[in-house]
Amino acid sequence: MKLLQTLTASLLLPLAALGAKQTGDEKFNDYHSKQLTKAGPLKLTDSSYSRLVGAPRNYSSAILLTALDARFGCALCNEFQPEWDLLARSWIKGDKGAQSRTVFGTLDFLDGKGTFQSLGLQTAPILLVFPPTEGPHAKPDGQPKRLDFNQASNADTTHNFISSVTPGPHPRLVRPTDWVKIITTTVAILGAISFLTVAAPHILPIVQNRNLWAAISLIAILLFTSGHMFNHIRKVPYVAGDGKGKVSYFAGGFQNQFGLETQIIAAIYGVLSFVTISLALKVPRMADARTQKIAVFVYGGIMFGTYSFLMSVFRIKNGGYPFYLPPF
Repeated sequence: MKLLQTLTASLLLPLAALGAKQTGDEKFNDYHSKQLTKAGPLKLTDSSYSRLVGAPRNYSSAILLTALDARFGCALCNEFQPEWDLLARSWIKGDKGAQSRTVFGTLDFLDGKGTFQSLGLQTAPILLVFPPTEGPHAKPDGQPKRLDFNQASNADTTHNFISSVTPGPHPRLVRPTDWVKIITTTVAILGAISFLTVAAPHILPIVQNRNLWAAISLIAILLFTSGHMFNHIRKVPYVAGDGKGKVSYFAGGFQNQFGLETQIIAAIYGVLSFVTISLALKVPRMADARTQKIAVFVYGGIMFGTYSFLMSVFRIKNGGYPFYLPPF
């Protein structure tokens, strides 16, 4: 009987030692060595998550709850995962001495369905940062700080969030050198310089052409004076009904206008500008006096009729305007 008791006690002692609760330092040293070996965030399950965030905890833990499987269709999860891995690797590499006492972990939905259900989570990804429960930086309630990702985020903003809710020091975020981007940019710049050097004799005469710049300036002036920006700011309709079953092209009042109205006014201004420029530049260069007189009458008639139509439009906008020109 005494032999049986001795044998039972010898079997129970190792089990008791295994079941003994680890101290906060022991837990942290264990997790810190694992993430140093992995050089990245720890991959968690329901049980390892509970152990990591369970008391005693004299360290901070930053845990990303995500859903990477294609069946869940979480595009934001897959977009943020490389940034999260970069942040964890950069932090761990910059904190080999464990001065910040922070453990990084990732819990995927497939590995932590129980945790997601217990937390009542309906969306992902979500970042939880647990403060210490003991030590100089302990929080009485031990409740985590939560960061919801409503839009695509990056490692920089997440690093700032973790730094704001954990005691320092905080290792800085270091992004690896993107040699592909540097080489591509360098080649593109050198190609552009080479192209401009070869094409400069052909491009400069075009760029320095006064008529080209005059045309661009004139188009811009006509575009903006006709109300183009007003349409974009106010989101005006293209046309509207007049209440009699017909279409109204012009809106009454100076604070209203339609999209088609802007195009009509721009066309009127364009015709008037063309006629004015022709009378000022083209007609005086005509060698034949008879042709010159005909051109003056033709351009003058076009200007008179177009300006008459413009005044009729102005009378629609302002019903009290008393003046007009025939034939409109």
